[in-house]
Amino acid sequence: MDSKIQRLSRRRALPALAAVLAVALPAGCTGAPAPGGPATRPPLSERAPAGTDPALRALYDQRIDWQPCADQGDGDGPVQCATLKVPLDYAAPGGATLDVAVARVPAADPGRRLGSLVLNPGGPGNSGTAMVQWGWKNYQGPLHDHYDLVGFDPRGAGRTAGVHCLDDRTRDEYTSTDDPGYDHGRVLADACRAKAADLLPHLGTRDSARDMDVLRGALGETRLDFLGLSYGTYLGALYAEEFPGRTGRLVLDGAVERSTDLMHLNGEQAAATEAEFTAFAADCAATDDTCPLGTDPAAAPRRFADFLDGLRDHPLHGEDGRTLTAALGWAGVLGVLYDGRRSFDRLREAVEPAVARGDADGLLRLADAANGRDQDGRYDTTADAFAAIHCADAPLAPTDADLRAALADLAVRAPLTSRHDTRITLLDPDCRAWPFRSPEKPHTVKAAGSAPILVVGSTGDPVTPYLWAQRMAAGFAHGVLLTREGDGHTAYDKSGCVRDAVAAFLVDGRMPEAGTYCPTD
Repeated sequence: MDSKIQRLSRRRALPALAAVLAVALPAGCTGAPAPGGPATRPPLSERAPAGTDPALRALYDQRIDWQPCADQGDGDGPVQCATLKVPLDYAAPGGATLDVAVARVPAADPGRRLGSLVLNPGGPGNSGTAMVQWGWKNYQGPLHDHYDLVGFDPRGAGRTAGVHCLDDRTRDEYTSTDDPGYDHGRVLADACRAKAADLLPHLGTRDSARDMDVLRGALGETRLDFLGLSYGTYLGALYAEEFPGRTGRLVLDGAVERSTDLMHLNGEQAAATEAEFTAFAADCAATDDTCPLGTDPAAAPRRFADFLDGLRDHPLHGEDGRTLTAALGWAGVLGVLYDGRRSFDRLREAVEPAVARGDADGLLRLADAANGRDQDGRYDTTADAFAAIHCADAPLAPTDADLRAALADLAVRAPLTSRHDTRITLLDPDCRAWPFRSPEKPHTVKAAGSAPILVVGSTGDPVTPYLWAQRMAAGFAHGVLLTREGDGHTAYDKSGCVRDAVAAFLVDGRMPEAGTYCPTD
């Protein structure tokens, strides 16, 4: 689960592709099969769940009109773009529809093509089309050889009716304030209601899982093969719960397990983040004689936290007149630590001038990356989508007693990283003023009747704690846990051993033995 302090898949702004509400499925929505794919698709009876409403069956039977993307993406690969029609409201599938943005790269070896592999990068609110357009080369080798790589923007994200509630100036104020209160959450809630009231009740992850099943049918697949990262694991888990008989080979890396409420999950995440923060400060003190945090590894973490908290009363100023507040300083630091030890040098380059000379620019750049702000001061949609999807999934309205108990626990679990504002650490996002309430409840996803599911967890993941992967795998009726030993968020990009195991499962159907551990590269 990504948090307000970090968003993935922001490498570049994507070209415009309409993602709007429509009222009917247009005629003539056709397209050729993927190279190496079957000349004809399986009949609709094999692709649509039994008993599907006739209006919804028509959406399962649509053919995706793939066209070259306006911007090819990463290199000169054959990236194709399209839109998929899905119901806005699955309770009324014959009513308004939503255009879902989709992208794919056809399989590199058409003669050995197995089908489509749907990818999701997490968030919630991150773009699956960006994951394919700008990151498909990360899956070269067995996965790209055998599969069309397919990504989609979940509803409310990117080009699928992306939620963008706050203007850039208001978002600047929103992210930089050091004293967020109840009205802080209301600012966002009121702005989102004013701009997207008809959409907000239909942005939950379960609706996106249903969209993914329509995508599966439209792709001509009878089963879903899926690789989900971070929040994408929750999307995959709800898909398996909703459509257990349609699961093919599912890999869930960096598990977000929702058997408890978001407030308590945020507390568990804060403890994992605190461990990475402490490791960075201690490493700086132990390995660098010029470390601005001193030379005592035991004292460096608190000194670093004191510096960041001190920005509340003594903010620093950047070259362009912007102010580095405590909120922005913490956002930049914790955001870059998602990559674990890989990020230590980059973080040190920003921290040293800030602590030693009062130079705020490096930390401001890290904060902007974490908050989705470009160099011209424009924000992408990820932050608003993150709140809208989370609040649609499980809006949190804790009692005073619940909040006091959670704050006391947080003070023990994460005394340094939560000290700047314990409320916003737990209430991320703050759904107390959100205008809609979802029927979704915290629960253990068992997905009884599904095919075996591979869950991948990392022992030192600072974002999705290893405990979540253990709980998710144990909760599934047919789950297997693969463990990477090491820090940093998610495992696939950090371990050749993990990549080999994932490929063996997705390509050959060979599940690793339960209890398998992989080293970090």
